[in-house]
Amino acid sequence: MLLKDKKVLVTGASTGIGRAAAISAAGHGADVAINFLAGDDEAASCVAAIEALGRKGVAIAGDVADPATAGDFVAKAVEAMGRVDIFVNNAGICPFHAFLDMPVATFERTMRVNLHGAYFMVQAAANQMVRQGQGGSIIAVSSISALVGGEYQTHYTPTKAGVHSLMQSAAIALGKHGIRCNSVLPGTILTDINMDDLADPEKRARMATRIPLGRLGEPDDVAGPIVFLASDLARYVTGAALLVDGGAFVNLQ
Repeated sequence: MLLKDKKVLVTGASTGIGRAAAISAAGHGADVAINFLAGDDEAASCVAAIEALGRKGVAIAGDVADPATAGDFVAKAVEAMGRVDIFVNNAGICPFHAFLDMPVATFERTMRVNLHGAYFMVQAAANQMVRQGQGGSIIAVSSISALVGGEYQTHYTPTKAGVHSLMQSAAIALGKHGIRCNSVLPGTILTDINMDDLADPEKRARMATRIPLGRLGEPDDVAGPIVFLASDLARYVTGAALLVDGGAFVNLQ
């Protein structure tokens, strides 16, 4: 019960890594508010899974690309749960596309969701934590793509590098308030974001052979590191980036 009675907020949590993190936090004793854009049924089932663990769950709809959503999400979560102890910025998109003919709309939407959304969400959560005066923990889901390139990710990789950098700078800005800021950098995780890209069984198998642990990741593989960084086990960890990639990054040979 690493997060007993903590109040946790997770963005983009109706599916994938966000959903796994929200349910895992509840399993460790937290009440959880999730943000989601679409998929009412998925959001409701995530809340049901949280409540099945004996914790309070609440789902709050909103598009993180709109800066107003950040304040709305935090305010409604506080109204429902009383405070914010832990904030997990997870919402993100990656519409794969070639570089030379990248549509402006695709580039700008990716930037607004992944980077602008992270900035304003983290800012809103941090302001609430400062008002509370009891510190807190902020974890952002970056990506191995913050460190390496991708042919069809020229719009995506800069956003994930930006999220990683945001956590480093926020760690400095918020340390005096007792707020820790860290990022997790997942490798290839089987989620909706890459479902189409990995639909080919041969490509999936080829990707797995490049990973020392021999398999692609699952959302639950990332949830554990998020819970760790949120918990008091990581009370002296801030400004850090934790790779969660099965060893893919170091496997150059």
